Amino acid sequence: MVDEPTPGEMVRRLEDRLADVRDDIQQLGRRMDEKVDQKVYDLRHEALATRVAALETVREKDAEKVAATRRWLIGAVIIPLVAVLLPVIILLIQGAST
Repeated sequence: MVDEPTPGEMVRRLEDRLADVRDDIQQLGRRMDEKVDQKVYDLRHEALATRVAALETVREKDAEKVAATRRWLIGAVIIPLVAVLLPVIILLIQGAST
């Protein structure tokens, strides 16, 4: 008889367990409120994928512009400059050697 709990102790233990269950249910409710609905998640994911695709397209266009600018610089500035300076350099080298 010494090991058996009294009815008051049983009620107290039962109330403690019931309070624990209530706390657990409240925590689950709070966590459920924080969860994102699948539809909202899908919409956000789709919007993000669209944005990334647009940024990649812009980046590719910028890379093409840089390449075109580089080609223009070589074709319009460097080659004519070399074409003008090369004969001058050749004449200077020939004049110095004579």
